[in-house]
Amino acid sequence: MYVIVEIQGQQFKAEKDRFLYVQHIEGVEEGQTVEFDRVLLADNDGDVKIGMPVVEGAKVVCEVATPLVKGDKVIVFKKKRRKGYRRKNGHRQQFTKVVIKDIVA
Repeated sequence: MYVIVEIQGQQFKAEKDRFLYVQHIEGVEEGQTVEFDRVLLADNDGDVKIGMPVVEGAKVVCEVATPLVKGDKVIVFKKKRRKGYRRKNGHRQQFTKVVIKDIVA
């Protein structure tokens, strides 16, 4: 069984006992339970339910494994040739690692 769930504007395929890296969730602690109820599609061994816009009564129960995980560094380099203009900037996106504990569809 899997579901397509919307978490903070992004869509994820969620299956039981799988990890997800979602955008950083403020104010959560390790071991805390969070629920996401914006389930867009639910597939139970071929029985597909499509929400318009969401599936009624469906939710995904997750446990926070790591509240703050930093992603890979992204380098932003800007240059204009023959002008002496060069700018280098780096950024590391923050994520929260959650494990799917239960899917209620």
